[in-house]
Amino acid sequence: MLEMIRRNIFVILIGIGVLIAFFFVMKKEEEPAQAVFQGSPETFAEGESEKEDVQGRLLVDIKGEVRLPGVYEMDAGARVKDVVKEAGGFTEEADHHLINLAQKVFDEMILIVPKIGDESSANEVVAESSKIRINYATAEEIQQLPGIGPSKANAILEYREEHGFFQKPEDLLNVSGIGKKTLETLLEEIQIP
Repeated sequence: MLEMIRRNIFVILIGIGVLIAFFFVMKKEEEPAQAVFQGSPETFAEGESEKEDVQGRLLVDIKGEVRLPGVYEMDAGARVKDVVKEAGGFTEEADHHLINLAQKVFDEMILIVPKIGDESSANEVVAESSKIRINYATAEEIQQLPGIGPSKANAILEYREEHGFFQKPEDLLNVSGIGKKTLETLLEEIQIP
């Protein structure tokens, strides 16, 4: 009888342990990620696995005169002011008058906050990706893409005006005159959002 009670207690303890472990695993999955990386470029490789983009999230690199420079994961639709806030705000030496705080951020954006009187970085407040931002590009910018002439550029603009921003590259297949082969040539040249 005593042996049977011990076995039941042992089984109950194992069950409680499994439930506790399950609770902690579920709790960890619910925690949101904040800053993807903070620190010097030399240690970035250690945080490389954390850099994967999640749908609707953007990675923004902010440098210069902010308290906590680094790479931050931001929601789609975030503004420069939001990234500055995540980075701890401006330092006392920041020339914040050169920063457009209302500008929307985009994936792989680099923000360089210059020091007061530093003219060399004043011209590089925002260093953009070399890719064409298809949701914001003009007809002339779109025509710089391979295989895109004036008529396809206008079709892209018309589609964008009628249906809103492209959410993923495959949305371009809905534009008249753009097929799978054209899309394949554009994938490395365009940026969405």
